[in-house]
Amino acid sequence: MILITGATGGLGRQTIDFLLTTTPASEIAALVRDTSKAADLVKRGIDVRKGDYFDYPSLVQAFQGIDKVLLVSAVAFTDRVHQHRNVIDAAREAGVRHLFYTSIQRSTDFVMQEVTESDLATEAYLKASGLVYTILKNGYYFESLGYILGSEVPDAELIFTAGEGKIAFVTRTELAAATAALLTSEGHDNQEYTLSGSEAYSFHDIASELTALAGRPINYRNSEVAPFIAQKVAAGVPEVVASFLAQWGAAARDGMLAGTHDTVERLLGHQQTRLREYLQATYFPAT
Repeated sequence: MILITGATGGLGRQTIDFLLTTTPASEIAALVRDTSKAADLVKRGIDVRKGDYFDYPSLVQAFQGIDKVLLVSAVAFTDRVHQHRNVIDAAREAGVRHLFYTSIQRSTDFVMQEVTESDLATEAYLKASGLVYTILKNGYYFESLGYILGSEVPDAELIFTAGEGKIAFVTRTELAAATAALLTSEGHDNQEYTLSGSEAYSFHDIASELTALAGRPINYRNSEVAPFIAQKVAAGVPEVVASFLAQWGAAARDGMLAGTHDTVERLLGHQQTRLREYLQATYFPAT
């Protein structure tokens, strides 16, 4: 039986959607903190189990009878390491055989606050746990462009902190499909996979594609971190959010998110979403 944590979140819920295309609902379990948010999963025949990363006994109980667990990593700005260790320890105590962990792509040694150190600590703890493991180093979501571009196409200028850096974007939907494929196939014991795009794009590339689609010039301008944060705060974005967003740009500038891999395409059996295709569907759906 396969259990998906964070099952009411975006990645967890979509992974379940893909699992259901090949796996009976009776063989899928979902870990949620609030069962009232999982009524649709219950209707689909999923075994919904209540548990919280901070509540160790609830995790041990939820993992009974489970063979594989997908640990969707805890959100930033929380005690991620403590939560992840609880999940790993509870899985081991409950007799889980194989744990999959969603980490973040690291094509360089760049350290992102709130993310990198906790990912490294979790991966080391998992490898030493005695559980069979698979580490999924997920690329940067195409959908996260919305935090940078906003909900509308910029009038004339795209401002970010990425410099000339590139990102091998991947859609969350394709990432969920690839994750489901790994969970339901063999040969992944004690393996690590980078699940990023097969092409990487700079923000100059993004501005160029937006220019072509919008029919007006849109330029990319690099910003240093401090001015970018100040601009976002002035626009009403909480400083902690603006700072975190700027860190992703700095990570891109360093090359942390630039590594291209064909793993997702091989798992999906078709070409991944390309930049223009994503921008067209998201910002110009009627054209």
